[in-house]
Amino acid sequence: MTETISLISHPFDRAIALQPQDDGSWLAQTSTDYANMVGPFGGITAATVLQALLIQPERLGDPVALTVNFAGPIRDGGFSVLVRPMRSSRTTQHWSVEVHQDGQCVINAIAVFALRRTTWSATEVVMPDVAPADALPRAGRTMAVKWPDCYDMRFVRGGLMGVSGEGNNPDSLTQLWISDSPPRTLDFAALTAICDAFFPRLFSRRAQPVPIGTISLNIHFHADAASLTNNGSAPLLAMAQGQVFHQGFADQVAQVWSAQGQLLATTQQTVWFKE
Repeated sequence: MTETISLISHPFDRAIALQPQDDGSWLAQTSTDYANMVGPFGGITAATVLQALLIQPERLGDPVALTVNFAGPIRDGGFSVLVRPMRSSRTTQHWSVEVHQDGQCVINAIAVFALRRTTWSATEVVMPDVAPADALPRAGRTMAVKWPDCYDMRFVRGGLMGVSGEGNNPDSLTQLWISDSPPRTLDFAALTAICDAFFPRLFSRRAQPVPIGTISLNIHFHADAASLTNNGSAPLLAMAQGQVFHQGFADQVAQVWSAQGQLLATTQQTVWFKE
């Protein structure tokens, strides 16, 4: 397995690589490139979950929705991914996914795939009018974790001012251009990871870092595979903001746009924090 994965050129593809097992599950391996404070970056774990569905020969169309619940921490090393088709119609298909490590369930997820058809379309939300990516500097390392190095991040607004010692922010709104580093053509797995590539809203809001972890991540995809491929490796405009910080839990809502103004995904998550 290690030899097979080492032949994959891009670190993202190595990180989400899956090997079939005799019992019908898939074996994955955490990546040092996407290491977080504890275990792997949650976005790469969510991308691995989706990848396990994308490679299924019987999957129908493209992903429309993905919900990943983080039941427990993943330690460095191997873990198994088990996928089950739940129900299919002529248009939609429902899947269940479980991730196990050391005999325990650490991730449970559900996903909906569908065949998209040409219909009347409208987008009521408006892409922010911001400076282009090439007019902004690439962000340097702010936190002592590795996964941000896998992205070219160019902040328009709302970096980690609290954690970097610059004091509290009046709100948690972040706008940034983001792309894989080294460059990689966009696909659903990469978009999934980017949907979690925002620093915790609590860290953007306050100059008081505390233990924190994502509990549940939900992504709605609004583009088909061809639209993502057409984006190539161009940067995406991503924006996120917390709405409520209360009694040890907080939320985040986010949008991810192509540079051409297409809303590719909207995402929400709930996080736990301790103080």
